[in-house]
Amino acid sequence: MKWNLFKKKAEPMVGPEPTGPDGTHPSHTMTMTPALVISTLADNSTESEGPSKNDMFEEIKSKFLNEIDKIPLPPWALIAIAVVAALLVLTCCFCIIKKCCCKKKKNKKGKKGKDGFNMKNMQGDTHQDDDDEEEGETGLTEEEKEEEKEEEKLGKLQYSLDYDFQDNKLTVGILQCADLISMDSGGTSDPYVKVFMLPDKKKKFDTKVHKKTLNPVFNESFVFKVPYQDLGGKTLVMSVYDYDRFSKHDIIGEVKLPMNTIDLGQPIEEWRDLDSVEKEEARKLTVCILEAKNLKKMDVGGLSDPYVKIQLLQNGKRLKKKKTTVKKNTLNPYYNESFSFEIPLEQMQKIIVAVTVFDYDKIGKNDAIGKIFIGSKAAATSSKHWCDMLTNPRRPIAQWHPLQPEEDIDGALAALWAKK
Repeated sequence: MKWNLFKKKAEPMVGPEPTGPDGTHPSHTMTMTPALVISTLADNSTESEGPSKNDMFEEIKSKFLNEIDKIPLPPWALIAIAVVAALLVLTCCFCIIKKCCCKKKKNKKGKKGKDGFNMKNMQGDTHQDDDDEEEGETGLTEEEKEEEKEEEKLGKLQYSLDYDFQDNKLTVGILQCADLISMDSGGTSDPYVKVFMLPDKKKKFDTKVHKKTLNPVFNESFVFKVPYQDLGGKTLVMSVYDYDRFSKHDIIGEVKLPMNTIDLGQPIEEWRDLDSVEKEEARKLTVCILEAKNLKKMDVGGLSDPYVKIQLLQNGKRLKKKKTTVKKNTLNPYYNESFSFEIPLEQMQKIIVAVTVFDYDKIGKNDAIGKIFIGSKAAATSSKHWCDMLTNPRRPIAQWHPLQPEEDIDGALAALWAKK
């Protein structure tokens, strides 16, 4: 039922004029007071006694205008508010339409990606379908993207090897590079090749720099004089760099050849893909000298000026040496100084680290206070430290070592080399 409530102008209700007994009108008349009439209209009524639609619209319009007139704002402010409201509505409508269009495009791209790359079966929940749509935008899954990054080529290097058994000389030829990645903003590089042997790195050779090319031709040769019996413990490194005049040269990639895996019975000439140098840190041995305590008194005043010398040894030969700073007038020096050595992983078992504490003297020879050596063939305590380090890569292993007289350690090392 629809309830229509509206006021009607009340009309006086006049009854039939009374007559007297003799049929004449009395001298006064009777009138009724105005009253409110409420009428109810059913939907199925055919006659409408209420106001028309136009009347109702006019009534709402007049009420709306009356309410606006009550607002204490000038007309221009009301017009501005109306314009802003209209713009907001239009903006919302535009965003909704654009979002719908973008969804349709994504769905189309998703279908193309799935057809082209033979995606996994589409059975599953809604979450899996959403993931497939995202993968369809590029046509690659996350695993495929990672594989693509890993397979990114850095370039190739062509080299030659020729060993002269009579003169104990290894001739390394750097022939050319191809398909190098660009390192400069112009889409080219200024490549050159650095050649050296690990672990000693005493001799380093550099080729000439070739400007603005990704396919340089070098045709340069370098000679390493190494006895054949020592060659097996070395690694040949050929690193390709991009030359920069005003900053550090950027490494493009490298080729590493453990010589114990190379047959030098005949000359070799071949291409190798350049490897990334990101894993270089994994081949570094870092020795950190932390502190010393209760050192022997070496000076007249009852103190010492200690410093520490680190030597990297292999088969009785010194490969590298490093020194700490000198700490003046103390028997308990604190250093906390680190030194890194490049060592191929396969050579770690053959390396000895000798550590000697010296008393610095401005005049005369520096006297040794004490010495130790660490390695797989060292004494029980030092050998355990070495094994703990090898079994926990990238984790610093700290340990105290009692100093021994230098003569005793030198004798132990000589006996160790004699066994080999």
